[in-house]
Amino acid sequence: MKVAVLPGDGIGPEIMREAQRVLQRVRPDIATESAPVGGAGYEAAGDPLPAATLALARECDAILFGAVGHPRYDTLERALRPEQGLLRLRKELGLFANLRPATVYAELAGASTLRPEVVAGMDILIVRELTGDIYFGQPRGQRVNEQGEREGFNTMRYTESEIRRIARVGFEAARKRGHRLCSVDKANVLETTELWRTVVTELGRDYPDVELSHMYVDNAAMQLLRNPRQFDVMVTGNLFGDILSDEASMLTGSIGMLPSASLDANGKGMYEPIHGSAPDIAGKGLANPLAAILSAGMMLRYSLGDAAAADRIDAAVKAVLARGLRTADISEPGATRAGTEAMGAAVLEALQ
Repeated sequence: MKVAVLPGDGIGPEIMREAQRVLQRVRPDIATESAPVGGAGYEAAGDPLPAATLALARECDAILFGAVGHPRYDTLERALRPEQGLLRLRKELGLFANLRPATVYAELAGASTLRPEVVAGMDILIVRELTGDIYFGQPRGQRVNEQGEREGFNTMRYTESEIRRIARVGFEAARKRGHRLCSVDKANVLETTELWRTVVTELGRDYPDVELSHMYVDNAAMQLLRNPRQFDVMVTGNLFGDILSDEASMLTGSIGMLPSASLDANGKGMYEPIHGSAPDIAGKGLANPLAAILSAGMMLRYSLGDAAAADRIDAAVKAVLARGLRTADISEPGATRAGTEAMGAAVLEALQ
């Protein structure tokens, strides 16, 4: 097997080093090859997704992705900005299903901004459609309207087949968990999501063992803060999923703790921590590598067919947290502070 490693920008290279060390420990037979993407891709080839990087991603069995973005690229035209490399990867590889677990580790319940008794035991999987919706809909752009005023416009668009395939991922995931699926939309206002609700309801008849509920996105955002443990699996569109998954991640104590998977129709995926490139701490050895390490575990579980190795990684991360080791983003009184490399080394030690 071969894995493409795309470190990206900012803290991306630092956290990817630790994820690769862990992957090498549990599966030394898996080959890896690195390539530039994002700002690094622009510097190397004048493109945030160089042709060679895309070719590598296509030929490999899975992709480990770091993070992209830096303020120095904000003045570039939109097509050349680092984030466009990530969006194009998702589109080019057909990575339509984004899985974002939001789990509260017992040791980190006190790190959440909500009371520990509200979040303790929270275990949510958010299934986000990743290649459609307003992020990709046409027409889009900026123009001067008939009144001579500048305006921007984007198009929210979903086809029945796009809704059906992501909803099926949600139903199948619920079957493997708590058998509850909450579909999030804004069907009272948006025709696009009115169709979403209709299609999801129709598909639900194929899954009588899964309890299906529907919730408007504004209420879902409120309920995540009010009673997050009511949710098992949530399925929603690209825009709503982007916002809700980040909100859910902060309930866990730190965005630096959460991995994600983006899958195509055949189970090939790109795996990445959900945090950003954090250029303000890049190169300082402060970044939390656990989300990247857990992303490698998700890759083993979903794309490379090695659940046992994934379980080993998950257990090692829990063991390190139980020891009281903490990076700055999850630090608490009495904890032992560790930098990026030290945290990665602790996971390696726990694997032994």
